[in-house]
Amino acid sequence: MGVNNALSRFFSRDPEAETTRAVAKERLRLVLVHDRIDMSETLMDQLREDLIDAIGKYMEIDKSGLEVSLSREEDGVALVASIPVKNIRRNA
Repeated sequence: MGVNNALSRFFSRDPEAETTRAVAKERLRLVLVHDRIDMSETLMDQLREDLIDAIGKYMEIDKSGLEVSLSREEDGVALVASIPVKNIRRNA
């Protein structure tokens, strides 16, 4: 019975392990995309700040919730941004 339990635990799917694995896989994918297009972290930070400045002219945004990343697509790389909008500036 001990061997069966060990094998069962080894081959079973732990939801927490699956979540951790998915997060690690996504982080690795992002690192690889950044490496392939040779974009430094400094350049990504500048891009993020430029997006904040440009969009901030028209909308009040939650800077702490802003996420900018690069995603590998079939035919290239896509810039993906999630920008929480607090309010629209009507007098822009």
